[in-house]
Amino acid sequence: MSTAYIGVGSNLGDRLQYIQKARDQIKAIPGVTWKKESSIYETLPHGGPAQGLYLNAVWVVESEVSAFELLSHLQRIELGLGRKRVEKNGPRTLDLDLLCYDEEVIEEDELMLPHPRIEQREFVLKPLHECNEDWVHPKTKKSVQELLIDLLGDVQLQEFIQKQKENVESPVTV
Repeated sequence: MSTAYIGVGSNLGDRLQYIQKARDQIKAIPGVTWKKESSIYETLPHGGPAQGLYLNAVWVVESEVSAFELLSHLQRIELGLGRKRVEKNGPRTLDLDLLCYDEEVIEEDELMLPHPRIEQREFVLKPLHECNEDWVHPKTKKSVQELLIDLLGDVQLQEFIQKQKENVESPVTV
């Protein structure tokens, strides 16, 4: 079994409902076992046109299917829930990103692992840290905590960790 981390986001329509439906569909994929999910974070859009706030989370699954097969399942779920790829970084009903798959490094047109912009995205790193504070980036060999320090600075990271310990309810604005 391989461990895969999936980034999820939605900023159109009933965002929470799209996320819940996607979670249910992922749980039904043969050969995929649900392990863990982060809190849901409400975040500003990152790039692209003016658009509404996102709900973001990270999910952890164990998979008997390959990274390519898992990606194919995720793309089918996106399409089934109304995802339309109209413009880069545009609004979407659902975005499911395969962030990493074990420690595999894949650099192909249809799949880049780990996700090529993971270390630049607070809306990925915070929920990833929540799921596994020991996670290490397969290419840079930096821990998720080191990546957060690089992105936010030590003080903001410590504030985030303290909020996690206090079990602040989601959605959390980052």
